[in-house]
Amino acid sequence: MRTLVIGGARSGKSAYAESLLGEHASVRYVATARPDPTDADFQCRIAAHRARRPASWRVVETDDLAADVRFDGAPTLVDDLGTWLTGVLDDADAWEKPRGSVCATLDGLVRAVDECSGRLVLVTPEVGQGIIPATASGRLFRDEIGLLNQRLAGVCDEVVLVVAGLPLALKSKGARWR
Repeated sequence: MRTLVIGGARSGKSAYAESLLGEHASVRYVATARPDPTDADFQCRIAAHRARRPASWRVVETDDLAADVRFDGAPTLVDDLGTWLTGVLDDADAWEKPRGSVCATLDGLVRAVDECSGRLVLVTPEVGQGIIPATASGRLFRDEIGLLNQRLAGVCDEVVLVVAGLPLALKSKGARWR
């Protein structure tokens, strides 16, 4: 079963996603953040996530998210797609390029999620409810993550929106969508 957990900043989406796999002794936690040792705030955020997870969960840092999603073993939690997309845009030097410049990479992830037969939980930010970003790079990120979220919602079995720590089921297994 594939579950997409979507929510705004500080919505509780990561904690909710982790709770979905709480009964599993062994979980693969795919961390997408690229730690910056000069950013103390970001280091504290990473530390808080680490402290919240069970010690039995195995952290995987990846350069190939699609390959890690295809893993058919322990349940997998990916947290989060926003930091992953930021890295993809950085690696492709695509911040000033037109939308769709990283389409092949995003296509690969959507295909991998669609083909995943194991338990998979994906955490992603909802950024489309805010103001229109003033910069081209901000609009690019908003547009790319919004389109990626739509595509992933289409192939996931469940989609849950988390607001103020409260989960709201948007799509349940077995429900037809699109």
